[in-house]
Amino acid sequence: MPASRPDLALVPRPTKLSSLGGRLTLDRDTAVRALPGAEPAADLLRSLVGRAAGLPLAPASDGRVVIALDDRLGGLGEEGYGLTVARQALQLRAAHLTGLLRGVQTIRQLLPAEALSGGATGAGSWELPCVEITDVPDRPWRGAMLDVARRFQPVGYLRRYVDLLALHKLNVLHLHLTDDQGWRMPVDAYPRLVSVGSRRARSQKGPTGPDGAHFDAVPHEGAYTKAELRDLVRYAAERGVTVVPEIEMPGHVRAALAAHPELGNHPGRELDVWTRWGVCDTILGVHEGVFDFCRAVLEEVMDVFPSPYIHIGGEECPTTEWEESPAARERAAALGLADPAALHGWFMGRVGAFLVERGRIPLGWVENGAELPPEFTVMTWRDSSHARAAARRGHQVIAAHHRATYLDYAQSGDPSEPVAQPGAPVSLHTVHGYEPAPRDWPEADRARVLGTQAQLWTEYARTPEEIEYLSYPRLCALADRSWSGGRGDWPGFVERLRHHTARLDALGVPYRPLDARSLATATYASPSSGTARPHS
Repeated sequence: MPASRPDLALVPRPTKLSSLGGRLTLDRDTAVRALPGAEPAADLLRSLVGRAAGLPLAPASDGRVVIALDDRLGGLGEEGYGLTVARQALQLRAAHLTGLLRGVQTIRQLLPAEALSGGATGAGSWELPCVEITDVPDRPWRGAMLDVARRFQPVGYLRRYVDLLALHKLNVLHLHLTDDQGWRMPVDAYPRLVSVGSRRARSQKGPTGPDGAHFDAVPHEGAYTKAELRDLVRYAAERGVTVVPEIEMPGHVRAALAAHPELGNHPGRELDVWTRWGVCDTILGVHEGVFDFCRAVLEEVMDVFPSPYIHIGGEECPTTEWEESPAARERAAALGLADPAALHGWFMGRVGAFLVERGRIPLGWVENGAELPPEFTVMTWRDSSHARAAARRGHQVIAAHHRATYLDYAQSGDPSEPVAQPGAPVSLHTVHGYEPAPRDWPEADRARVLGTQAQLWTEYARTPEEIEYLSYPRLCALADRSWSGGRGDWPGFVERLRHHTARLDALGVPYRPLDARSLATATYASPSSGTARPHS
């Protein structure tokens, strides 16, 4: 692929690209013909390309831009597409609407970078290189998790975040909505979750405690309305992005217990929304009122989020409170469990079964290799061996090893880098080199790996600018490798990325500049190395 040409430097790399020579001009007279079922893709083209480039791209039965569903392309799957740009016409075809939406993003990238910004709408016409592209992703799950529990971000920014994901053909926004430090989604049945749980006071201990623990030194608050979240879901779906909500349980629930202490193991205890970073030892109790709460909350979550997957966390759940609670010990004994710690699997099983009964797929973190109930899709992060172990047990797996996908780590050891999570840097090269399903695995295990995703926990990322600086260009690397799979080509990616940064510039993304340090292969570290930290 001639990636040295800026107009062909696409991220992620298409499966197959051939230059046809010549150029197609789009101008104010260019019309779009959308065949039945393809209208949403034509609307997206007008919204993302026409509006920014200053082109009407009006609908017409004889339009030179043709967008069509074609069931003969069924072999390209849900997201694959074919794109032909000739001197006189453009044709985008796919078997499914989602594939057409991916193709629209490719058209955006084929245009000059200035056409993305909306700041050069007086140009009147734009040229695309003539190409033929056939494109199919390696894995169906290519996502990014954004933690809005610790640092609330307005819904307007979440829409921008979705737009950047869609540009890079990432298809999942995993929204971390609740944690010890904040509860961001309203629940009609439990209004105190927002009125109390969404507000965090300033820590009285300062930014660092006597034991070296980190605290939030400023007050913080924020919550979404259901209307805002529903609109975000709609907005993302129009761009081919699924919003997967995460509601943490039975640990990481300090904000919920501040609002409803009766759900804990010490019902009379008053708690605040946690101002400390790390793993809190306050967890949900195991009495029936807790499960009434979980079901009621998840019913409202499912009403807002149509995603097939509902994430219920499950990790970093200290069981000390259960071990010390007479009620929890009695419950464990009645269930015939070996000890109160075994209540964790039972708890996840009950909640997971409830989701399955509602036609959803429960999703949970795996941090120590322990089994989740078989109906769970698992998200592995702490050790690279856990993904293989889960696949062998028959789980569907999203592999997200923290030493390759956690973007809250610094991008290099340069002292000028902004404050980030403690730990060794995760370099651009390491992200691009990550294989969620290594080729030396048995094919049956590889087939159970749905894909991967990046994570950005926000203890140290306070603003959209800081989020984007930590995300880019590393998220470009994850998008490139997760779409292309085993066809990873670091030198080729670097060459394409050098041109792709012009698009990031046009969109106002404050990414980390490319320099010898960020592009050096010597910064690569095996994802199996490094000390695991509390991840959420």
